[in-house]
Order: sequence, then structure tokens, then C-alpha cells
Amino acid sequence: MLISDSMPLLWVAYILLSVIVLVTGYLGIRFVPQLPRLIVAGVVAGCLWMPWVFSLPLLESESATYDGVAPAIVVATVDFLQGTSMAVPLTMVGLGALLGALAGVALWWSWRRRSSEPAEQRGASPKSDGSAEHQERREPVIG
Repeated sequence: MLISDSMPLLWVAYILLSVIVLVTGYLGIRFVPQLPRLIVAGVVAGCLWMPWVFSLPLLESESATYDGVAPAIVVATVDFLQGTSMAVPLTMVGLGALLGALAGVALWWSWRRRSSEPAEQRGASPKSDGSAEHQERREPVIG
């Protein structure tokens, strides 16, 4: 059950908060052109959502550990606070940032190609001769 188990609830809260951060960050930099804005949003998304495995010692037993999966940025932060090596989680954060930037460029490229297609290929009806004075204005009709 979602409420009784804390890990799924933690993941849902993390995903919701990260989506809020991404949306508000993307909307907060609306003055930036679209390509750099998508790259920045992709880098932040890659840093937030890159998964990595971790292992923590249990308090009750000295030999037992808890193994799981968490975002690499969280694993790197916990490793920093514990004073252990955080080279591998930081490498994964960098890889996530790179993949996010590439996804932002790919998204921009696909939007650019779609907007540069001719109107006939997108499904719009071609105009008769392209001039506005030869087309009649159509009023909306109810019923």
C-alpha cells in the first residue's frame, strides 16, 4: 500500500517536487531563447532524475547493509555528508546532465524541423493564390 510503505511515497514526493522545480525553472527563464532554455532544463532534469545504487550500513547490525536505488545527486550528497568517496555518483550526475542536454537539443531540433515543414505536409489546406483579399471571411455560426 502506498501510504504504509515509505519508499514509494518518498519516490512520489521526489518526482512531484522535481517536476515542480523543472516547470518553474523553465518558466522562470522565459527571457532566454528556446535552445539554451531547453538545454538548461535538460541538464537540471538529468541531474535530478539520474538513478544510482547505494548501500548504507544498518544501525542494528554491523555486518548488514541496506541496498537500494536513489537519484545520483542524493547519493552523492549522502556520500559527501558521510565523508566517503563520491566520485562514481558525481560521474553519474555528470552523465545525467550530458544526457539531459542532448535530450534538450534533440527536442529543440524536432520542434524546429516541424515548424519549418511546408503547410501542405502538416495537413493544412493550401491557399488558392496566397493573397488575403481573395479569401472571404467566414463568420462563426451557432447551430
